Amino acid sequence: MDSDLNKLLIDYFPTPNTENKDLFKLLNQTSKIICEWFSLSEELSPIPQKKNNLIYEPNKYGCEIKTLLDDIHSLIYSSFNPSHPGSLAHLDPPPLTISIVGDLIAGALNNNLLAEELSPSISRLEDDLCKWFAMKIGFEDSSGGIAASGGTLNNLNALVCARFKAGLTCDPDASFIVSEEAHVSFKKCAKILGIKDENLITIETDIYGKMNISKLNKKIEESNLLGKKIFCIVATLGTTIRGSIDPIFEIGNICKNNNIWFHIDGSIGGIFAISNNVINKISNLSIANSITINPQKLLGITKTSSLLLVDDINHLRKTFYTGLPYIDSSEEVLNRGELGVQGSRPAEIIKLWLGLKFLGEEGINDILKSSIMKKILFENILDKNKFNIYSGSLHIISFEPKNMNFEQINNWSLVTKKFLLENKIMISRPLFKNRYVLRIVFGNFNTKKSHIIKLANLINNKINE
Repeated sequence: MDSDLNKLLIDYFPTPNTENKDLFKLLNQTSKIICEWFSLSEELSPIPQKKNNLIYEPNKYGCEIKTLLDDIHSLIYSSFNPSHPGSLAHLDPPPLTISIVGDLIAGALNNNLLAEELSPSISRLEDDLCKWFAMKIGFEDSSGGIAASGGTLNNLNALVCARFKAGLTCDPDASFIVSEEAHVSFKKCAKILGIKDENLITIETDIYGKMNISKLNKKIEESNLLGKKIFCIVATLGTTIRGSIDPIFEIGNICKNNNIWFHIDGSIGGIFAISNNVINKISNLSIANSITINPQKLLGITKTSSLLLVDDINHLRKTFYTGLPYIDSSEEVLNRGELGVQGSRPAEIIKLWLGLKFLGEEGINDILKSSIMKKILFENILDKNKFNIYSGSLHIISFEPKNMNFEQINNWSLVTKKFLLENKIMISRPLFKNRYVLRIVFGNFNTKKSHIIKLANLINNKINE
């Protein structure tokens, strides 16, 4: 029976004491399909022309590899195509080459970042890399961080930590503050935390999309009089619609004076803080208690790659510590599954580690700088006499026609978005202040100067029709 069982398992898993030729062949065949898709990416479209109806349920006896490879081909060619130069709608760049390899390694190792004994070298790697990021933005030696599956989860980690430190974990009056242009994930975080709707306090932004400081001070006073207990103020380093940056230093000082945790949502723009002054306005980040950074949104680190950095790693340890009674480890070992909401986690830090080493500081700067220069080029060509432009310091720009009412703007944006997609250019159409505007994210390294000039001219000509 044991011999029959072993024969069965050899077909299912990589096995010791063999060359694993079937696995090697399968990886080569799959890689060929993927590389051909990349090669054809510009001939295709950002959005597939048709969607394949894949059979999702397993049959009784499984499938041959050839059938699965056919399914893989169908899946790939019916997926969103971020490598197309016209993929400019969202914060989803093409994958960094070495990061794809990192995904493969993480999958092959199948280590679990829950506990050090389940991922000894990778736990240490994650700890060291988070510490490097933290020191890079100006935090001191007590700092550190944790990786998580996306910015929403890391913003949640920060809010849980802030409320725990304030002693308001079970308090119904616990409240936190964001700007009206903060990411929608904070509404989700409030629901998860059981925060009352009225205790998610929003602050108006100025004409540049930045949190209004005078209104923030006034709202804090009003909230205190109403008995609300503010445990965190969130500044946005890169708003979703126009890439605006809240006044970091001013908000940080307000938090210090009021003994309130200061969190920076740098999911979009935080990565610029590790570069050599690509954007001069990104400074004073060390005044925060925590910051979320998402290297996946611009450097092309394959999803997911998000970090929460804190000024003192003990904040996370005290908030999320359980003791992991089913893991045999000494008190000196810091199991990273006890630094955030997630327990089991894949070894995604490998992708970031390889990506940073592959790019080096100059490569990182090249990607970041090119995204800003592309935005500036487009903005300079776009006809300012005919469009209202909304853009901050980052690589995002939104715009709408002048001299139109809401209904006309909504219709024009819809027609123009469809027109551009017919020309294999994909941009987004977000809701902004009760009407739909058009938004472009210049985070695609495959987008060249000629593509941007074509895009701007198409839009300028479209407004003239």
